[in-house]
Amino acid sequence: MHEADFYSLALGILCVWRITHLLQAEDGPWNMVLRLRRAAGDGAIGAMLDCFDCLSLWISIVFAALLAHGVPHGMLLWPALSGGAMLLQRVSAAKNGPEHADNDAPAMFTEDEEK
Repeated sequence: MHEADFYSLALGILCVWRITHLLQAEDGPWNMVLRLRRAAGDGAIGAMLDCFDCLSLWISIVFAALLAHGVPHGMLLWPALSGGAMLLQRVSAAKNGPEHADNDAPAMFTEDEEK
């Protein structure tokens, strides 16, 4: 991997995380993003704006197309950018306390009740 490729990957992950976080969790300047989420309602777009992981997949398509060196590279870069943003989101949410943690994460351990 060339230094420029690593720089592009890191820059892409940070951009995907920032835009996804803005659209999913922030009000934005003058509450514009909040109004966008409210206008989206409960439909498919509203559901997508509520889910960081889902939204990062769609945002990362744009950056993969901009950063890729061809279609095969773009197909690999697309989930890599989204996955990097998702990891960054989990790390930042964990450091900000449990109230910011992803409540949709699957349980790591479950135990059946005894009958």
